[in-house]
Amino acid sequence: MSGFLNLVLREMRLAWTGGGLWLPIIFYLAVATLFPFVTGPDKLLLAKTGGGILWVAALLSSLLPIERLILPDREAGILDQLSLRGWSDEMIASAKIAGQIMAFGLPLLLATIVASALIGLPEGKLPMLLLALAFALPALSGLGVTIAALTAGLQGASALGGLLLVPMAVPVLIFGAGTLGETPGNAIQLLAATSLAMTALSPFAAGAALRAARG
Repeated sequence: MSGFLNLVLREMRLAWTGGGLWLPIIFYLAVATLFPFVTGPDKLLLAKTGGGILWVAALLSSLLPIERLILPDREAGILDQLSLRGWSDEMIASAKIAGQIMAFGLPLLLATIVASALIGLPEGKLPMLLLALAFALPALSGLGVTIAALTAGLQGASALGGLLLVPMAVPVLIFGAGTLGETPGNAIQLLAATSLAMTALSPFAAGAALRAARG
């Protein structure tokens, strides 16, 4: 258990010190800053569309760290060393997903408080937005690690990762945006169920991709 925790902490440290964290957060806040300039000062329009834009920005932000999640460790031989020490590929993937949730998810939730103010989101919708994002972030992190394992070493991995991630994350996006409606109860339940299923399946899918790449 301590080895797993150490690997999670390593992922968090690499995200914080390698610059992999700040670019997605800056991108997320930049979208929230620029969107009102596009729509104009119409507060009603911003209130109706701002939450959906933040969901799209969160999804696109999760794309940005894909190239650093698997490829550097694969090129440095770290994945092979962990495998020789008895680590299963699923366990390695689980540690990377947990590290990504902690390193990327928590700062994104804090940034959402600032972004919601920048975009003019009604204060009453902020708690539901934060709750829904908290449910969705494990699924987005799991999908990110899975796609990073599938595309590691391929030319144009970022573009290919985007093509793979966006369709797979559409249910999360739809249910997440639905939580900002007048009756968010059903949407939040569907979001939680979808996120739980994706999060549970991601280590196995990513582990299979890691084994295929090694073989």
